[in-house]
Formats: sequence, structure tokens, C-alpha cells
Amino acid sequence: MSLSGVYVIIAVIVILFLSGIRIVRPTHRGLTERLGKYVRFAKPGFHWIFPVIEKMYQINITEQMVDAEPQEIITNDNLNARVDAQVYFKVKEEENEIKKSIYNVNNYQWQIVNLARTTLRNIIGTMSLKSANSERSRINTELLKTLTTETAHWGIDVVRTELKEIDPPKDVQETMNKVVKAENEKIAAVDFATATETDADGQKRSEIKKAEGVRQARILQAEGEAQAIKLVNEAAEKYFIGNAQLLRRIQMVEEAFKLNAKVVVPAGSDLVNVIGEMGGILPINIKKNLYDGDKL
Repeated sequence: MSLSGVYVIIAVIVILFLSGIRIVRPTHRGLTERLGKYVRFAKPGFHWIFPVIEKMYQINITEQMVDAEPQEIITNDNLNARVDAQVYFKVKEEENEIKKSIYNVNNYQWQIVNLARTTLRNIIGTMSLKSANSERSRINTELLKTLTTETAHWGIDVVRTELKEIDPPKDVQETMNKVVKAENEKIAAVDFATATETDADGQKRSEIKKAEGVRQARILQAEGEAQAIKLVNEAAEKYFIGNAQLLRRIQMVEEAFKLNAKVVVPAGSDLVNVIGEMGGILPINIKKNLYDGDKL
């Protein structure tokens, strides 16, 4: 064999070797087939397959997301709702599960999308638009349950589902917005009325407390005056007797004169003589005049 022939053989071997190199990343697992038959499982690292005769399929085992794509669904109250959802899943990393994801289902991502769309139609079709919007968690739970059951033999694990949107038709949305606005205005009006009533009730209680305080003050004042009168009377009965009483009366008359008030003095009172003396008038001895008159 010539030297050139050796070079050709070496070149072919090198090309075959290089073309058969396969590197499996930690995020993937591989299945190797020889002439269409599964022969071995490839874990992360370096692998070599025989070119042309063997073929390796690498499967991503990280968590992935597929969009169920928006679709129009007729709700139980005959309204068209635009519904969209997302499904998060991952292929299980065990050899048997990897084989299931390849040999038990044709393109599992596409299958998951269609299964999710069908399941959403079945769930939301039995609900009203209002209940569908208010029970998103229930829809997510039922969708997850159905997908988990149906994909159990696909070698995948459905991690979670998320309902992105449930949008009603534009005219229905506008009507719903008006209803919500009217409801909010009603609540605000009720709150304002309640606050006004509370404020009026507080003012009423304040006025009642104020009137009660005035009444109590007047009662206390009256009781004080009564007590003072009682003490004055007791003092008058005990101390203001004889000349003391006369002196007190004179003081009262003096105060009345200062105010230009009229004073009525009982006849025959000692106070008459005292007032006469204060005015420079001598008292008249009535009994003496009568006696002298009789004598004349």
C-alpha cells in the first residue's frame, strides 16, 4: 500500500471519529439508537457513536414552558371569552422516563399545548364568565390535575399551570366596567353617609354633654346658694339679735339709699327712729302728744 493510501485511511478514520463525538450537557440526557433500535442511555459527558449506523437523541430535562395560545371559549352564560394559559413541565431524568418521552408520545410539547386547550374548553365551558374570572385558582387546579393524569405515561412531570387571561368581549367588558364603577360610587356614597351620620351623632352627644354640664352647674350653684342661705339664716338666728339685727338692717337701708331704691319700713319699728336720726329728724313721741292733747 502506498503512502498516500495510508494517509487517506487515516483521514477517513479521523473524520469518522470526529463526526461520532457527542457531548451531553448536564441539562440533557441522551438515547442512542443503532439502525433504529435503542441500544444505550447517555448521561452527561463525552460519548462516541458510530456515524451513520448510530444516532443519539438528546432530551432537555430542565423545566420548560409552553403557551396554550389564546382561544375563544363560549362560557355557560353564552359569552365569548378569550382564554390563554401557560403550562410548566419537565422531562424526568431517569432512563425509562426519557424513553417514554421519545417512544410513547410524538412531540410531547405540541401534545401538551393541545391537551391544555381542550381541557380549558371543557372546564370554562361549564362556568359563567364571572365565576371563571373569580375562580382562577380552581381552573388552574383542575387543568393541572387533568394534564398530570393524561401525561403520566409520557415520562414528563407537569409542574404547574397558570391562567394568563380570561378576557370578555369588548362590549361586555365596558358594561362590566360601568357596573364596577357604579358599585364603587355606591359604596363611597354609603361610606360618606355613614361618616356624616357618625359626625352628627357625635355633635348630638357633645351638645347633650354640654347641656348636662350646664344643668349640673346650675344645680351645684343652686345647692351652693341654698347652703349659703342656710348658713346665713343660722348665723342670723344665732348672732344677729337685738342691736346686731338693727345694725344689719341699717346697712341694708344705706345700700338701698345709694341705689336710689324705695324702702318700706314698718311703722313702730326701731328702725324708724334710727333713720330719722340719720336724716336729722327727731322722733315724735306720739303717746306724749296724745296725752298733752287730751290734757288741753
